[in-house]
Amino acid sequence: MSDEQQKQTETPEEAQPEQILEPAAEDVEIQGEEAVDAEALREQLALAEAEIADLQKQLAELQPRAQAEMANVRRRAEQDVEKARKFALEKFAGELLPVVDSLERAIEACQADDEATKSLKEGVEMTHKLFLDGMGKFNVETVDPTGEAFNPEHHQAMSLVDAPDAEPNTVVAVMQKGYLLNGRLIRPAMVMVAKG
Repeated sequence: MSDEQQKQTETPEEAQPEQILEPAAEDVEIQGEEAVDAEALREQLALAEAEIADLQKQLAELQPRAQAEMANVRRRAEQDVEKARKFALEKFAGELLPVVDSLERAIEACQADDEATKSLKEGVEMTHKLFLDGMGKFNVETVDPTGEAFNPEHHQAMSLVDAPDAEPNTVVAVMQKGYLLNGRLIRPAMVMVAKG
């Protein structure tokens, strides 16, 4: 029996090398899967790199446009600030124009030759001049187009009149003066125009 025992003991030892071979076969399968996975990862990497290159190209194309857009926005903002600064007084100046008109009417009404009226007229004329000088410091200009050609941008025609000594479409009389603030019209001059 000792021979049989030896055979039985040998049989398990011989079976062990077969078990060692089976894990080696699994390792080969795993290495094959890893090779497939590595190939798939390489493809994904190549696609990702191509996408990155495409995005970098798009960024390079869009960057000058974005810079130009920012420059345009900055320029527009500066223009808006400049206009706001230049024309901030527009409403205020518009509210002061009736005061100027009243002073001019007072000067026209003072036609008497007595001493009291003359001193009153001189005082109103000085006030009128100071007022216009003060408005002139803020670039408010008077539009008094008597004898000039009619300009619809600065003049408002109140009526057409026969004026044989004036050229057609010429301002014959100014009923109310107009005003400009930094070249922008605050109020048009109300005029009478010669017929053509």
